[in-house]
Amino acid sequence: MKKSILTDVIATILVMLFLYASFSKIFSYAAFKRAMHDQPFPSWFSDLLILFIPIIEIIIAVLLMFEDSRKQGFYASTAIMGVFTLYIAGILLHFFAWEPCNCGGLINSLTWQQHLIFNLFFLIISIIGVVLNQTGLLKTGRPI
Repeated sequence: MKKSILTDVIATILVMLFLYASFSKIFSYAAFKRAMHDQPFPSWFSDLLILFIPIIEIIIAVLLMFEDSRKQGFYASTAIMGVFTLYIAGILLHFFAWEPCNCGGLINSLTWQQHLIFNLFFLIISIIGVVLNQTGLLKTGRPI
């Protein structure tokens, strides 16, 4: 029972993160687009990311809302948070020709070091969600 509650709490936190992130990109589309084109990617790749990142974030949030799809949601959350975290680490290690601006919302006010810690926190809770979901929790099919 405690694992189920903890899984629900983690899923809820991640749902809020992904919905906030996706909607801040959608509602501040021009700023998001500018920020993505300031990243050290080819323009065509930035255009793909502009289109797909908000959609992927919403899909992950929806997967996490229901126990029947939560396992896939935790895996997807871990994957995307892992990629974002590696990207930030690459920025901090100066792997890119320039240091891009931060993207959108409240996260925009964080330094890259703070952003790395922020992402590591959400990566860790995503991994915890995967582990807890692997331990054979009962599936009730109820939304969070």
